[in-house]
Amino acid sequence: MDFGLSEDQVLLKETIRRYVETECSTTRVRSIMESETGHDTALWKGLADLGVAGLLVPVEHGGAGLQLLDTALAAEELGRACTPGPFLACAMASAALLASDDADARARWLPRIAAGSVVATIAVCEGIGEWDAGAMRTRAHDGRLRGEKALVPYAAVADAILVAATDDAGPGLWLVERGAPGLTVTTVSGTDMTRRVATVALENVPAVKLAAGRRAADRARDVGLVLLAADASGGCRRCLDMTTQYSLTREQFGQPIGAFQAVKHQLADLAMELEPSVSLWWYAAHAHDEIPDQAERHAALAKAHLTDLYDRATRVATELHGGIGFTWEFDLHLWFRRAVFDRAFLGDAASHRLRAADLAGW
Repeated sequence: MDFGLSEDQVLLKETIRRYVETECSTTRVRSIMESETGHDTALWKGLADLGVAGLLVPVEHGGAGLQLLDTALAAEELGRACTPGPFLACAMASAALLASDDADARARWLPRIAAGSVVATIAVCEGIGEWDAGAMRTRAHDGRLRGEKALVPYAAVADAILVAATDDAGPGLWLVERGAPGLTVTTVSGTDMTRRVATVALENVPAVKLAAGRRAADRARDVGLVLLAADASGGCRRCLDMTTQYSLTREQFGQPIGAFQAVKHQLADLAMELEPSVSLWWYAAHAHDEIPDQAERHAALAKAHLTDLYDRATRVATELHGGIGFTWEFDLHLWFRRAVFDRAFLGDAASHRLRAADLAGW
């Protein structure tokens, strides 16, 4: 039995890597993240033309019709390059639409998401880190929403916002279009400048109900957890590579610092942790499509482990670079900041380990 990637998956990774290496150097990353919106439409359209925006979208809606593992492989490469943009937001929104009850909404929005002509996002978080779709205080009544959502990715440029809320029938998912009356979007200054978030206030906003129950929001959450784990894996790899190269060129006491046992051990420890962790998010992505009864737990475990590792890797990398690692001019802080986002978004590692234990019946 072959547990490796297929030739098509390897080609997908290589194609995305070549594109971002050519079109998204750290100079461009800095330019985008320092812009007003943090979104470069030309870069996103280029990725969409490669098929990145529509990997999860079925062929009949203009997408590639691939599985979550393929999408996660793209996330790994985007994370490795610290690529700015609404990839995570659009992927989660696509997953929610695919799990919804509204065929008309899928037909209307999925082709445009796949083409990169619209940005869609999903709004779940409320208050200080409440991500449970069954505990939302945002209310729906007579086709209108009232409430406030926090940490909504790319809401400021989104054409469609999928909102988790409750009505008299319980939890559900509603779609709000850009410019709807009563909708207020306030950009939040976050640590990770490559992925913008906003607060969304809903004051009697007209909305279309897409799905009853919490399945659509939960499926989108699990997709997000796996993609964050893959992003963290790519970021870890880049930090390890950068630090290894630096340790071979930076000299102290007449020799490269990589010759010192303390440096060797820290880099070896990171490599030893990173290599086996890849299979964790690969399996979580596979379970999402092929083993649904295991999907939720494995998505939680992958997110918890990989984002913890990413946080540790960026800290070790920064320390081994010495003073230069703490400067704005040096690129390492781009990944350090991204690690902070990956660790916090959709819930921290501790909360997901508790969820995984509950789901296992422990």
